[in-house]
Amino acid sequence: MMRVTRLLFILLAAISLSACGLFRGDNDETANLEARSAQEIFELAEDQLQRGQPRTAAATFSEIERLYPYSQWAKRALIMSSFSYYEATDFVEARSAAERYISFYPADPEAAYAQYLIAQSWYDQITDVGRDQSNTLEALQALRVLIERYPGTEYAREGELQFDLALDHLAGKEMEIGRYYLKRGHYIAALRRFQAVVDEYQTTSHTPEALHRMVESYLALGFDDEALKAASILGYNFPGSDWYEDSYALIQSNGLDNASPDGTTAGRLWRQIVLGEWL
Repeated sequence: MMRVTRLLFILLAAISLSACGLFRGDNDETANLEARSAQEIFELAEDQLQRGQPRTAAATFSEIERLYPYSQWAKRALIMSSFSYYEATDFVEARSAAERYISFYPADPEAAYAQYLIAQSWYDQITDVGRDQSNTLEALQALRVLIERYPGTEYAREGELQFDLALDHLAGKEMEIGRYYLKRGHYIAALRRFQAVVDEYQTTSHTPEALHRMVESYLALGFDDEALKAASILGYNFPGSDWYEDSYALIQSNGLDNASPDGTTAGRLWRQIVLGEWL
């Protein structure tokens, strides 16, 4: 009877331990990684990644770095752990792994990809223009490093396109704030924002509107010559744009199309660029 009771107790204990292992997610796949070779662990992590388990794969790749720190497999696993964390949208860990890779292997061809992952981790977090743009600034900085440090690579080429898009996004933020001030009659504050777009983001799609809004602001302040200068620059650089047509209509409605004195810079610009009188 005692022997039967003991056997029953052992059986229940075994079932309990198995259940605990099941609920913890422990299984033969991840158990005893210390007993596996670096290649075996790497292949396991690759399989986890292919099965849509990027976070698990990232942790498995990291085990290679811990168990075989000076091997070529550790080098490969480090960049793969960065990618896996990126796929899992754990951007902080993705950047950390990528930064370690660049620190350890700065001359390696995959360093460009590591910098690309750093840039993407910021770029993917860019929010709409109505919110804080600190991620946009971080993305621009990381993309600039990518473009300047690894020119000619496929990652740098994609980075150039994303850099322009991020810059356009930042200019859009300035325009939103400028329009807010303009609508409420804070013309000087609005002009600062529009001027910043013209000076700092002149290659973006927001420049024509910024110049037009400057015309509006200057006219509202009574600075007719400054309004003519802004309209002239708009007409010279974007002659076929709707914003130029709107500015031209504003100038006409304010009776300024022939009002500038002949000797002023604004007058010369207006006659030469807008009216086409190249004297």
